[in-house]
Amino acid sequence: MNTPLLIFNDNGIYCQQADVYIDAWKPVEKCIITHGHADHSRWGHKKYITHHNNVPIIKHRLGEIEVSGKEWGETFTINGVTFSLHPAGHIIASSQVRVSYQGEVWVFTGDFKTEEDGIAEPFELVKCHTFITECTFGLPAFKWTPQAEVFKQINRWWESNQAEGKTSVLFGYSLGKAQRLLKHLNPEIGRIYTHGAIENMTQVVRDNYSMPPTTRITRETTKEELKGTMVLAPPSAHGGTWIRRMVPYVTASA
Repeated sequence: MNTPLLIFNDNGIYCQQADVYIDAWKPVEKCIITHGHADHSRWGHKKYITHHNNVPIIKHRLGEIEVSGKEWGETFTINGVTFSLHPAGHIIASSQVRVSYQGEVWVFTGDFKTEEDGIAEPFELVKCHTFITECTFGLPAFKWTPQAEVFKQINRWWESNQAEGKTSVLFGYSLGKAQRLLKHLNPEIGRIYTHGAIENMTQVVRDNYSMPPTTRITRETTKEELKGTMVLAPPSAHGGTWIRRMVPYVTASA
């Protein structure tokens, strides 16, 4: 092809032949959404296309929108261009977008993660001619402790705080990080409480993903109830009045 199948313009990543955008950052007529984080799924598009497990997530965040849900690998054609969604492994229901036209295949990964985390659908390697990727932590300088060891450290930290009569407060984004943490926290240590933002999102995804039980923190929740428990909260809760009821507490960020 002389003309690139996908280009960047003022609205985002655009397939001109299909007149479709991917993760557009301005309102457009039709947009394929890779996942539910706010920098990828924005309000204002006339029509949305995404994986069906992501439909309730973006509806929860964006309100009543016109959205079509697709299965993994399900092909759909727009103006002669064939699209399909494939697991990206970033967070629950996150997709790569495969775009095929006249024998040429492009793939846009969106955010992706190759390490299986036990809750997000594992990354699928999709053969293509052109690969467009986001690479937040792609430099060799970034070296991560294996996640199994990290989760052991988190659970040991919780047990240690509990032995000292302290509440463990763990900060993580309400979509993606919170559910990943929930999947690996050990409920045998104690009760897991959640900030309202995390509880609301977790309830949205429970129909499609198995996670341990949680208890929402309300005005009626007492300091005594929280002592020794695990509390999951978004980063925005740090330092606010909401957290003061948990004294004595210890915080960490994931």
